[in-house]
Amino acid sequence: MDLPCPGWIKYVEQKWTRLESTTTERFSSCTDIDELFHFGLSQLQPEDLETLSRISEKYPVKKSSECAARFREQGNVFFKEKDYASAALCYTQGVCHAEKNTEQVSLCYANRSAALFHLDLYTKCLEDIQRAFDEGYPCQLQSKLVDRRAQCTRLVKMQEYMKASPSNHQTLQTNDKDSNTSVSSAVSVHFTPEKGRHLLATEKKTTGEVVIEDEAFSFVVIPVNGQDKMSGKANIITSGPQHCHHCLCENLNAVPCRGCSYAQYCGQSCETKAWNQYHCWECSIGSELLAFGVFAHLALRVALKAGINEVRRARESCFNLVYEVPKANFVSSKENSVNDQLCTTDETSESLGLVLELNGSQTSKCSQSSNHSSCYHGKSYLGIYSLLPQVGKHNPNLRFLLSFTMAALIQRLSLEAPPTHDQEGSICYGSEKRLLGATALRHMMQLRCNAQAVTAIKGKEDTSLPVQSIKEFRIATAIFPVLSLLNHSCKPNTSISFGVGLSSSGSSNPVHFASGVTVTVRACRDISAGQELLHCYGPHSSRMDVEKRQHLLLRQYFFHCKCEACELELADKSSRLPLTFNGLKCEKCGSLLKMTLDVHVCSRLSCDHQILNTELQRRIQMLQHRLEQALELMDNHEINGALRILEKASSVADNILMKTHPLHGELSDAMARAYATMGFWRQAAVHLKSSTAAICSMYGKDSVELGRQQFKLAQLHFNGGDGPSALSVIPLAKHILSLHCDPLCQELQELQAMETCLCGTM
Repeated sequence: MDLPCPGWIKYVEQKWTRLESTTTERFSSCTDIDELFHFGLSQLQPEDLETLSRISEKYPVKKSSECAARFREQGNVFFKEKDYASAALCYTQGVCHAEKNTEQVSLCYANRSAALFHLDLYTKCLEDIQRAFDEGYPCQLQSKLVDRRAQCTRLVKMQEYMKASPSNHQTLQTNDKDSNTSVSSAVSVHFTPEKGRHLLATEKKTTGEVVIEDEAFSFVVIPVNGQDKMSGKANIITSGPQHCHHCLCENLNAVPCRGCSYAQYCGQSCETKAWNQYHCWECSIGSELLAFGVFAHLALRVALKAGINEVRRARESCFNLVYEVPKANFVSSKENSVNDQLCTTDETSESLGLVLELNGSQTSKCSQSSNHSSCYHGKSYLGIYSLLPQVGKHNPNLRFLLSFTMAALIQRLSLEAPPTHDQEGSICYGSEKRLLGATALRHMMQLRCNAQAVTAIKGKEDTSLPVQSIKEFRIATAIFPVLSLLNHSCKPNTSISFGVGLSSSGSSNPVHFASGVTVTVRACRDISAGQELLHCYGPHSSRMDVEKRQHLLLRQYFFHCKCEACELELADKSSRLPLTFNGLKCEKCGSLLKMTLDVHVCSRLSCDHQILNTELQRRIQMLQHRLEQALELMDNHEINGALRILEKASSVADNILMKTHPLHGELSDAMARAYATMGFWRQAAVHLKSSTAAICSMYGKDSVELGRQQFKLAQLHFNGGDGPSALSVIPLAKHILSLHCDPLCQELQELQAMETCLCGTM
């Protein structure tokens, strides 16, 4: 939920329509962010805050012993079913909802320790046992917990002994200092009026080579609308239950925020850091933040982390930067400006409200002789502040929604202010409410073009599956100072991967970053010195046609794409007949079908076969329906029934679809999964290999999607004992995945382990 919830959007839209026409006209012509925020604040009435309170009640974040008990009961159900991972997650929600120093929280910790024990997470189990005792675990139940602690202690010592073996010993170097990652010497920041700021390679980069590493200035975990299965009550809001809200590390034994049921952390250190940096303000307005959406939450957090002093410095520096762009760095360009131009600051507003002195880092100021590179790194607030908010390109009604939303949020923040202190460097309140609000509004507008979805690859949580089904999940929304400088291309020359907790560098010893979220940009094609680094904002040439891409980019990012892929595709289309080939097959001769207004006709001149578009669409929808039926049966472990449906569907698909058609690929992939579940490895490999034709056609021969498909194929050959076939696939899978993924990612590590095992036995 990036924008506010539907209830608040509808309420603000009604308020907008009730404004006088002269007022809306004046507002629509305004592009100064300070004035926009002041207008939103002037329209805010007590009844608006009352409405906000009613809406935010649907997103409760207060501690509740009743909710904690229900989550613990649900965890017990999973525990009895031996689904220990799900049980641990339910117990975590119980811990987060329970009041501190109560029997309920101690019971949740104790139960979670049992689940962690069965998951062989003995160190985490010991941590939870100690937490249960610290929270006053009932004396009459302690004997079982004491026995579990003794068992865990023995097993931990055994694990430590095994790790101490010279052959297994590895040193993990960490760095607790704040990182200062910056644009490397291999990349420089340039500016032109056409492109705005952009990145050029200063030296040649080969395919797969790391070009940039950047640290997120801030991020917000994506909330989940949950449901209490025991009572049927909906709207229990949880976070991504396996990720720390401060460092995004995945964990199964989170510790809760001291004040709310929503925020959770991987340990006490992260909880304390989050509280001191931003959560002491957020905690009391958690319901409003959830109602207002991720963009409002992240925008406010960025401003809070920076602090008012840093905001002032950034406003002044950003204004000066306009006059400090070195002319030597201007390069010619045919591209349109995207979203990251240098921009002037808004006029400093009159001070009225909050003062925040929050851990403000020193902002680097670009000198006239620099190429701006030193200004952009993970701790550079200037790099964030100077991103273009595209104020004038937001529709007036959306501008009003954002302005009014931020005004309401700042007003609620000032009413729920945390305690003040007089010591130097601590948090205090004074006369800067409007400056904070206008700055957060600026960031909220920036996020439309600069927010980055942080994703992770996760397998389907079903250990019974011999070949795990993997999928990319969005776990957070972040903003990166350097990554935001990359312009778009529908066929980019870079790919990105994320690291959480540990950096995603290719070094053998990863470094721990304070913020916990890093992005690694790799060359997915050879890049020559002087060439611009380009990233895909979503619409990719391998996934959709040029008209749809340009429509989506214009709607969200406010630019008409003129990248090389678009120009070539448009030139191609103008020189050929308005007939498209779409992976559909002539039933009579097997040639491609081509589409006309009402019918598909065979592309082979000597063949007279044709079929009505409506009939063809009906058959494809029928195949899609059968695929969905089969997948549902597989999820319910009814493999034989699923296989019967898939075999019939595949027979029909062979008659009307080419091997490269996406639906044919999905059917083949599902067949492979069904056979693998039954242990028929060779049949599974045959069908999975068939599906790679569709993957390659859709995404390209060097795509990460094809790499993951080859990874699954290697798994099938390995599990089936076909060593030579596995060894023939593993190098290709490793090569493709290394172009896009961190060397320490799960897939590459597993491929290396398979290769080592096979080479040692053959």
